[in-house]
This record gives sequence, structure tokens and C-alpha cells, in this order.
Amino acid sequence: MSSLSFSHLTFLWPDGSPVIADATGAVSSGLTCIVGANGAGKSTLLSLLAGDLPPASGTVLRTASLVHVPQDVALDASVRADAVMGLTRIRTALRAIQGGSVDPSDYDIVGDDWDAEERASGTLASLGLPPDTLDRTVGELSGGETTRLALASALHRRPDVLLLDEPTNNLDSAAIAQVVEALAQRREPTLAVSHDRALLTRANTIGELRRGRLRWFGGDIHAYEEALEAERATADQEVRSARADVARQQRELRAHVEGSAKRQRVGARKAKDANLPKVIAGELKRKAQTAEARVTGVHEDRLGDARTRLGDAQEAAERDREIRVELPDTEVPARRDVARLDSCVLPTGAAIDAVVQGPERIVIRGRNGSGKTTLLRTLLGEVAPLAGTASALVPVGYLPQRLDVLDPALTVVENVRAQAHGATPHDVRAGLARFLFRGDAGDALAATLSGGERLRATLAALLLARPAPQLLLLDEPTNNLDFASRSHLIAALEAYRGALVVVSHDAAFVASLAPTREWRLEGSFLDTPL
Repeated sequence: MSSLSFSHLTFLWPDGSPVIADATGAVSSGLTCIVGANGAGKSTLLSLLAGDLPPASGTVLRTASLVHVPQDVALDASVRADAVMGLTRIRTALRAIQGGSVDPSDYDIVGDDWDAEERASGTLASLGLPPDTLDRTVGELSGGETTRLALASALHRRPDVLLLDEPTNNLDSAAIAQVVEALAQRREPTLAVSHDRALLTRANTIGELRRGRLRWFGGDIHAYEEALEAERATADQEVRSARADVARQQRELRAHVEGSAKRQRVGARKAKDANLPKVIAGELKRKAQTAEARVTGVHEDRLGDARTRLGDAQEAAERDREIRVELPDTEVPARRDVARLDSCVLPTGAAIDAVVQGPERIVIRGRNGSGKTTLLRTLLGEVAPLAGTASALVPVGYLPQRLDVLDPALTVVENVRAQAHGATPHDVRAGLARFLFRGDAGDALAATLSGGERLRATLAALLLARPAPQLLLLDEPTNNLDFASRSHLIAALEAYRGALVVVSHDAAFVASLAPTREWRLEGSFLDTPL
């Protein structure tokens, strides 16, 4: 059985700080998944294993055949899908042979791979891509179809080891199910970075990358979460025990200090009553003070140890902090129109007549390529309809798939102030504190933020804007989010009081929003209450 193993891998940032420290593991068969906070180094780990990055130390043992599909893979829009799958020459040779060619070079190109095209079509079909995909260019495919094409190309090559970074990103629910099934059926080693519960449920093993350290858990996401919950319960108990120990050591030190002062007063009185010579009395006092200092030092050391233990216990029990934010300015009265689409025909051909009102929450569904993102951009005014009109009647906030709202050259505070016209620095910092940017954290450059920090800063820039957005458009907002960031997003949207239109294939996330209506794009347009 093919395998991938690595031992004591370490990777450092240019300033010498560790990204990954002493990571060890092996992937021998089936599906293994890596989870961890945004910015924890998961993509870096895959690049190290693929040989795209050299480690500072450690070794990787890999079989000869390994394919790495990075996150948000970029393919040339002008290239045909058969070229992406490495089939151009063999398809040309097969067509020539079918046309009667006896050129030996055509037969050399085909070799023993006479069923290459059929296998490729089968792989594409297993991922929900239509039969004519091989003859289309990348530019003719939707974002989700491009993701599946990259994955199909990797699977078609039959690698011994497959490394995947967020393979279900930008996919609709049907496509996610097909990708998950294809990966779960693969017997050879597959290592996938993912936050998709549908995929994590099919994993045999889960690795958690946290603060540079990689830990392994047997079983799927449920087993992993049960193990974490048991660890948290133990850590909470350790915190309670450590706090009690600190309190006890503080009481004992206070009692000793108070007793020491009393003993010194008694000793001084006895020396005076005994009329001892000053030299002898001084020596007795010095010895007594030395003994008291030694005992006091013991108590202080015990208190210091107890406090250290408490700090360690609190760090082990640390849970991701929750953002707490109130957004009254985003409130929209019920039944007030906030956006209209009147006889609006999208570039995809879908004809839409719809009104968005009050604080309702609308989810847009449809297969990849059906025009969901185009509909949001039409509402924003970035895409002109082929006919009819689309207009937003209130201030709008937009969260695109790539979260590229922030100016990387500006600090978090500066990014928010750029949107919050007229807000004082105090107002901005007070608002940012509710998004967990307190003190100097607001002065960090956007370019230096981790993925989770970038999401919180983006939410702050959107939701603290002036005028406040009363219509919020979200395009696959949970893509690439770790579990903590996902919780932060949900908490912020729970506080949002305006109208919400969201494109998402994350069923659990959509359910948390309690949508009131569904817009479905499947060639035509369907608007239904939920």
C-alpha cells in the first residue's frame, strides 16, 4: 500500500518564528483530514509534504506518485479542460487512429491507455460534470466546475498519494456530495485540509494543527469533537483545582507573614527582658530573620508555582472568545422595500421579478454556474441586467467569497474608519473591541492578519460602516472558515437587524440564519417562502 510519512517537520517564518514545529505523522490508506484555525499553517503543511516548500528541519518520505491540488487553484481561462487533464495529445492520437492513421507515433502516444478518454469522462461524471466538459475551456466553466475539474484531473492521474486543500470550496450541495463520495471511495492515501463537516464525517483520522503543533485523533469529526470535549472537561477541572491551590497558598503565606511579625515582637521583648548583650541579641535576631525569610521564601515559591499552574490550566482550557456586538442602526422596519428586481434578466438568462423587504432573510440556491453570484452583483450594480432593472433602496454591505474587502496596506482601525465616515477614533476602537480587536490589536496591518482575524476585521468594516448597511449580501461566506471563525460570523449575523440575502451551500450555516424565503435559480427563477 502506498504511503506518505513525515518526521519532526519544522517550518519557520522569515523572522524565525515557527509556523509548524516538530510535526510527525503518516498517511497510509483512505481519507485523512487536517483541521485547525485559519492561519494555523495547514496549507503550509501540505506544501511541505508535496515538496513545494523546504522544511527548516525534518524529513518527508513520499511515494513516487503524488499530486497536490492547492486551495482556490488558478487555471488559465483559455485552456481546454482536456489539456488540464493531460489528454490533449492522446485524444488527438486516438482521433487520428480512428480516422485510419497508421503513423507509429500516434500509437506510441496512446500506448496501453486506449480507454483514457472513457476513464476521464467517468471521473468527470462522478464529480457531476457533463460529458462535453472535455471540449470546453476553463473560462466557460463556473468557479465550482473549475474546482471539480482540478480535482478530476488529479483523480484521473491515479496518484499514489493525493493532497487536497479545501476540495469542496465553492461547490453546491449536490457537487459536495459527489466529491465527498469520490474521495471516500478512494483506497489510496488522501490527505485533505477541510472544514466541511460532510467530508470530515467520512474521515478515518483527523489531525489538528494548533499553535504549530500537530496532534492526531482516530475516527471522524464526531470522535474528534468528543475527544476535545473530554479534554475541555479535564482542563476546566484543572483550572478549578489550580484556583483553589492559589487561594490556599495565599492564605498560608498571609498567615505566615502575620505570624512572623508577631514572633519578631515577642522575641524582641524577651531579649529586652533578659537584658542580653547587644551582640548576642543581634545575632539571635539575625538568625531568626534568616529562618523566617527562608520559610517565607518557601511559601512564596509555592504561591508562584500555584499561579503558574493556574496560568497553564487556563491556557489549556482556553476557548475561542465570542464576539458580542449590537447593531441597532442596521434595523429596517418590517415590510419596507430595501431592494427590487423588476423584469430583470440576468446575463445567464434567468428572468426575475422580486422585492426584498424589511428584516427578512433570503437564501439563494442553485447549481454551480446557475448565476447566484451574478444575481448578487446585479443587486450591487456591478453587473448590468440584459433587460429590466435591479436596484438597492438602502445602504448595502457585500461580503464576497474571497473576503477581499480590506486594504492590506491599512491598519484594522484605518480600514474601518474608511467605511465609517464621520466616526471618531474612539467610536471606531469601541466598535472594534466588540469584534475582539482591543488596544494595539486594532493597529495591526490588514496584510498581517490571520484568516480568522481577517474575517472579524472584514465584518467590522462592513457592519460598523456609516451609513449602516440595511441590506447585506453574502456570497459563500463560510468558505475557508475554521470552526471558531464560523461561530464569529454567525454571532455577528445574529446581531444584524437588516435584510439579508445569502448564497451558501452550507446547510448548517443557512439553518442558523433562520431564512424566511428561498430564491432558486435553475435556468428560471423561483421565489418561495420557508
